[in-house]
Amino acid sequence: MLQYIIRRLLLAIPILIAVVTLVFFVVRMAPGDPAQVILGDSASEESLTALRTELGLDRPLLVQYGEFLFSIVKGDLGNSIIRKQSINSMIAEVLPYTIELTLAGVLVGVILGIPLGVFSAVFRNSAADYGVRIMSLLGLSFPAFYSGILLLLAFAVYLGWFPVISDPDMGNIGERIYMLVLPAMNLGLIMMAYVVRSSRSSLLETLGEDYIRTAKAKGLPGFIILYKHALKNALIPVITIVGLYLGVLVGNSVLTEIVFNRPGLGKLILSALDERDYSLLQGLMVIYAFIIVLVNLVTDLTYGMVDPRIRKQ
Repeated sequence: MLQYIIRRLLLAIPILIAVVTLVFFVVRMAPGDPAQVILGDSASEESLTALRTELGLDRPLLVQYGEFLFSIVKGDLGNSIIRKQSINSMIAEVLPYTIELTLAGVLVGVILGIPLGVFSAVFRNSAADYGVRIMSLLGLSFPAFYSGILLLLAFAVYLGWFPVISDPDMGNIGERIYMLVLPAMNLGLIMMAYVVRSSRSSLLETLGEDYIRTAKAKGLPGFIILYKHALKNALIPVITIVGLYLGVLVGNSVLTEIVFNRPGLGKLILSALDERDYSLLQGLMVIYAFIIVLVNLVTDLTYGMVDPRIRKQ
């Protein structure tokens, strides 16, 4: 197991370097001059030149890239060119909101998705099975911003059960959970759709295996066969699906935070785009890249712990 973990960790390093490099060049390919955006259209050429020098934009691209990598290694994302604040502190202030939203969405998706997937597989080709499959298809079809608007209209505007604006007090646990319900349901329904389809197909495949037929021939109760023998092996692919689409949920959390007017990395990205704050946008993209690579790494390690065959490859 230790060798497997070391291999995965070593593999994650070049992936991180590649993603960070892509972020660096994509941000610099964006249209517009940061100095012009900061000083305005009426700024003189001398002022623009002085600001470009201050921001390091007049240096060769490779020099900027080297300094960027060095700052990443030190854990310093620099300062916002618009707000003049530390990007590290700005991200640390809102990152807990995004993390708790994403994890809550995963929790909702798994708690609802696995039982529905098992139910759909057990009652295969029944009316209930078709109903669950249609519901999962709807979850895959609606984008996060659209389903979020529908949830707001139904439960916040018409029923009045939840607030339209989710701005919780981090010190009040009850208020945080209350305001997390609708955004988490929005992300959870997306995750649930993936989990339902994956767990259903995996369980159907497992129920057709020889050892399941042997267990039936021995006269074991159906409940024992399903939950002790079939479900345990059927959940191995589901772990991979949850890990892979956790990265999708991280991206969808941006839209969800914007729709529910909730603090988090999503709103920070939106303000960075509006203000043309390239340094802040670059730092946020690096954080998202690190989160997704970390999620994939944890998924690989978990998959290896559950399935010994993976560790021996």
